[in-house]
Amino acid sequence: MKKNILLIGGSHGIGKSIIETLDSDYTIYVASRTEEDLPENVTHIKYDVTQDALDTETLPDVLDGFVYCPGSINLKPFKMLSEETFNEDLQLNFMGLIKSLKAVEDRLKKSDQASLVFFSTVAVKMGMPFHTSVAAAKGAIEGFAKALAAEYAPQYRVNVIAPSLTDTPLASRLLGNEKKKEKMDERHPLKRVGTPQDIAKVAAFLLSEESSWVTGQILGIDGGISTLNIH
Repeated sequence: MKKNILLIGGSHGIGKSIIETLDSDYTIYVASRTEEDLPENVTHIKYDVTQDALDTETLPDVLDGFVYCPGSINLKPFKMLSEETFNEDLQLNFMGLIKSLKAVEDRLKKSDQASLVFFSTVAVKMGMPFHTSVAAAKGAIEGFAKALAAEYAPQYRVNVIAPSLTDTPLASRLLGNEKKKEKMDERHPLKRVGTPQDIAKVAAFLLSEESSWVTGQILGIDGGISTLNIH
């Protein structure tokens, strides 16, 4: 029987790559603001996580996988970040996750063992200048995921992917020209920034039975930057 996967915010970047990476063993539902370029076999639910309640009418009774993709890259000095900006980042990255998860909790509980995949950032582990707001919001996700994994084991498996800079529309300002991209490539031990496919393959692994003994983990998919000092 096919497993049912719900992606929140899966119409661009990493989310879209996850859809393309998942094989025909899954029935995929995407709740996002837009639906352009989504494959025909994907069921779309219009959903703005910061404003809407998730419409669950078209979802199946059982969900086997849940992926929360929305995120922000708000890089500014702390003195230039308002309290409102911190709150906005927290609402999008963390509180939106909580709201979405609450809406489908009953469906996830009906799975034999649901797999939940969230996204953080390498900046939580490393401590990078100008990342105070996004690192705070993503740090909340890491702490929440570990607690949730403990509370619901073995019913849920909960894991977090913490990428370094990945070449997605969200990162276009940081990779806007060849010179910027070369500079960012050089910062990583593997000498390149990530691709959406790099992250999607790990997400697909975490959703699959191949990772059935993996839970409560923060997976640094980051070209080695968080653990290797080669400079």
